[in-house]
Amino acid sequence: MADPQEVLTQRVQSALGAAFGADYAETDPVIRPSQFADYQANAALALAKRLGRKPRDVASAIVEHLDVTDVCREVEISGPGFVNLTLREDWIADRTQDLVGDERRGAPLQERQNIPLDYSAPNVAKEMHVGHLRTTVVGDALARTLEFLGHNVIRQNHIGDWGTPFGMLIEHLLEVGEGSDEAALLKNDPNAFYQGARAKFDGSEEFAARARRRVVALQAGDPETLRLWQDLIDLSTVYFNKIYDKLDVTLTDADLAGESTYNDTLGSICQELEDKGLAVVSEGALCVFLDGFTGREGKPVPLIIRKSDGGYGYGTTDLATIKHRAQELKADRVLYVIGAPQSLHLQMIYETARKAGWLGSAQPVHVQIGNVLGGDGKILRTRSGAPIRLMALLDEAIERAAKVVADARPDLDEATRAQIAREVGIGAVKYADLSISHDTEYVFDFDRMLALTGNTGPYLQYATARIRSIFRKGGLEPAEATGPITVDEPAERTLALALLGFGPTVVQVGDELVPHRLCAYLFELAQAFTSFYENCPVLKAEDPAVRASRLALTAATLDTLVKGLDLLGVRSPEQM
Repeated sequence: MADPQEVLTQRVQSALGAAFGADYAETDPVIRPSQFADYQANAALALAKRLGRKPRDVASAIVEHLDVTDVCREVEISGPGFVNLTLREDWIADRTQDLVGDERRGAPLQERQNIPLDYSAPNVAKEMHVGHLRTTVVGDALARTLEFLGHNVIRQNHIGDWGTPFGMLIEHLLEVGEGSDEAALLKNDPNAFYQGARAKFDGSEEFAARARRRVVALQAGDPETLRLWQDLIDLSTVYFNKIYDKLDVTLTDADLAGESTYNDTLGSICQELEDKGLAVVSEGALCVFLDGFTGREGKPVPLIIRKSDGGYGYGTTDLATIKHRAQELKADRVLYVIGAPQSLHLQMIYETARKAGWLGSAQPVHVQIGNVLGGDGKILRTRSGAPIRLMALLDEAIERAAKVVADARPDLDEATRAQIAREVGIGAVKYADLSISHDTEYVFDFDRMLALTGNTGPYLQYATARIRSIFRKGGLEPAEATGPITVDEPAERTLALALLGFGPTVVQVGDELVPHRLCAYLFELAQAFTSFYENCPVLKAEDPAVRASRLALTAATLDTLVKGLDLLGVRSPEQM
């Protein structure tokens, strides 16, 4: 077991049971990192009142029964009853040695869960904008991390591919021709195609009437209309994939699970909710009213599942979706990586599904996504007020990174610089997003994102490139650096302890769905390595055993940084 905090937790719990009885053996010993030692057990303060004893007396009883001589070199009571625990250097070295050559780097495989993960979700025939960035990037990082922990992640790209706008879009496609240049805009500039259709719809009553009839044909399953509808989806999918390829995310066509997927089930969803007494007709619409969901003046907020004109909306589709994921996909957790403003809607969907008996043991979770802001503190938009095109933003990131790389590495050939610029530019955008708690807002700032200092993607990418250069200078591969590891110097000890934190951090990310915790960990690891490298000569170490140990620590750091960045979806360039 490589996690010091978990080891100490078990040992202190054993001491609690021995000191105060079996009822206390499962008590949380409150093990936390400490500035006065490696860790601190704070259980005595919490237990003092329960036991009717002074905290220091409780701490003394814990220490009296604490068996950690093989783990700690020093145990002391401080303050009102803190138990300070300082680890043995040989124990740290042995645990770190276990990481050498370990593909999992101390991260355990968890009990396998089925986890449908809803993220990205652009609309057919519409441009992806900066608002789609966070849902796509955060969702993909969670998918990678959960799979690494051993779960079955079922990616669900719930694209907007159904509804009344498609009558307008299909008629426009017929007029411009399926093989025309304007139809090809769907692959590169979907907004231009959409705006062309909208202009006709708004400007011609005859076109609008045809568009409305086309919606009826689509909903009725007319074969020719369905073929044209599929054409729109196929063309838009080419565009989506260009974005996904540039962003380096793991979504594929096989993950498409749009609104249309559930169209045939919407009527039965409404009927079932009516039969169960959960849905009632109100002002001509079929609605679900839930306790606790009220609006202004305390009036109940309806979840409309069938409109007064007989049509269905997002509420119906989302109910069909969660039922499918819980019952057909056998979900343990269902993750929705969706904007924070959708919180109320999703809560109503979850509660309705729960009351309908669809969820079983499935746990739905809203991974709330905050806004991306401009320098003015408002939602990031163009000067004209339109949402910023995601492709344009990514292209600018690569272009800016190219200038940085060209200035720093004029010795490299153009193709190599271009590859590094792409990895650095995209990595900078993704890491800046992921390093902030997903439910908070952040200011989009290229200068900060591309900085080679601070908690940024380029700083961590540069750390991996610098470590690789150490091995090139030493004439060996990282895999050849196997130790044995010793930790005699303070900087060696700090780095080794940091390496032991990878597994617990990845588990936390998967359990709590917080990729920013992994970013913070990787930044701290890179800082620990910088201090180690400055204070502990590696290639120039005179003692061969010390050199071997430091090379092994260096290789373990490289492996951990590269794996951590990979879980975030960020590349690690060979050189920078």
